[in-house]
Amino acid sequence: MPRVLVFRSELLPLSETFIAEQAASMQRFEPWFAGLKRVRGGLKLDESRVIAATQRNSLREKMARRIFLESGFAPRFLERVEAAQPDLIHAHFATDASTALAIQQQLWIPLVVTLHGYDVTCMDEALRRSTAGRVYLQRRSALWGRASVFVCVSEFVRQKALERGFPEEKLWVHRIGIDVDFFWSDTARANSGSHAREPLVLFVGRLVEKKGVAHLLRAMRLVEAQLPEARLVVLGDGPLRRMLETEARAMLNRCEFLGAQPADAVRRWMQQAAVVAAPSVTAANGDSEGLCMVACEAQAMGVPVVSFAGTGIAEAVADGETALLVEQGNDSALAEAILTLLRDKALAEQMGMAGRRRMKHLFNLRRQTALLEEKYDQALGVKTAPILAEASG
Repeated sequence: MPRVLVFRSELLPLSETFIAEQAASMQRFEPWFAGLKRVRGGLKLDESRVIAATQRNSLREKMARRIFLESGFAPRFLERVEAAQPDLIHAHFATDASTALAIQQQLWIPLVVTLHGYDVTCMDEALRRSTAGRVYLQRRSALWGRASVFVCVSEFVRQKALERGFPEEKLWVHRIGIDVDFFWSDTARANSGSHAREPLVLFVGRLVEKKGVAHLLRAMRLVEAQLPEARLVVLGDGPLRRMLETEARAMLNRCEFLGAQPADAVRRWMQQAAVVAAPSVTAANGDSEGLCMVACEAQAMGVPVVSFAGTGIAEAVADGETALLVEQGNDSALAEAILTLLRDKALAEQMGMAGRRRMKHLFNLRRQTALLEEKYDQALGVKTAPILAEASG
């Protein structure tokens, strides 16, 4: 069985279950993971197939990572990667792919790159503020030439990549799938529907500007004024957490910040939620949502979504059918969308079931990964029969 080396500089934050799940669902390729460091408390991986340049965060290892990042020099790491005998590299995020060029140069095997969002939406000025960003900008032209294909998680990302100068002929729109079996509850949940759930609004994601939590807090203040029993639960961590918690305490009566949670816990909270809010916005540095996997997971769970329009999330949901999208940054409109779904339980149930059908039809992880493996074959020059489209319904 051919091997694919899944490259991510940090292996792997809790928020990146979509990368681990995609690898785990491969049927014809054996996934190995490689990166600059293993994240403490991150996702569980098969350690026998993980190759990390460093394991800790000591000064010496920080220097080793920086040396490899800037020069590609890490003999022992590259020897271990070569010993794994990968047939192909799949790097996630263009910034990480620029680091993986050192591996490709040594092994001279095809390189596939998934563009997730910030790597093509962030302004160059913002990217230059980090070492990794500066290295990426220095190598971007080389990456354009040496990658076999750039996998765009949405048409929105493809358009942004074109604006940045990525070669059009190498861009392929392909949405990462959702494990529609995992993101579903037991028979009782399927039978009970949204009418049995409390007015719980759930947010899941990193606490950074583009996720729009500040807008959600202001919207929930308006929701509480009309529906005092409404409750907001925030799952996730990030640089804005302390500031957002302070704002929430000043504005809201029923709000909890529970930090980053594993997939099982996220699923349990989604089982309880009446609405999942994903109010993504375009950050000041240009960073924008490429697709929004949380919105996909919510729909797979049969939970309706509320969000802002204007980013890749518009392709993850069907506005008016599985979600309510409002003008970006309009807190009042966001509050009204939340109130509509909390009050109209029949509508929420209808939209939730439509979301479930949408995910099964368009975002099924097994089929989406099979299509990706077909693209791997093409990169390797292997001819395979195309995968037939599934019947709708």
